[in-house]
Amino acid sequence: MADFLTGAALFILAVTAIALFRVLRSGIVPERMMAVQLLGTGGAAALLLLGTASGSAATSDVALLLALFAAFSCVAFVLGADGPGADGDSSKERQ
Repeated sequence: MADFLTGAALFILAVTAIALFRVLRSGIVPERMMAVQLLGTGGAAALLLLGTASGSAATSDVALLLALFAAFSCVAFVLGADGPGADGDSSKERQ
């Protein structure tokens, strides 16, 4: 069973790497933010599978942190895009 879980984790990592390559080639900023989300979810899934295969409990903590960092970065991106100076011209708001 451990071989199957390790193979599934490697498959998820390979698919995530291919998708990241495709998304990061884009010049659109929201698509790059989706790459961060993809890395967080794909990495967390692979870590959880590898942790289950090896019987290690520490990988689940790392997977949780990776998923949380990806979610927090998306929240920061959205709040930063709607905040003051999002259009790059802060002189309009001062007048």
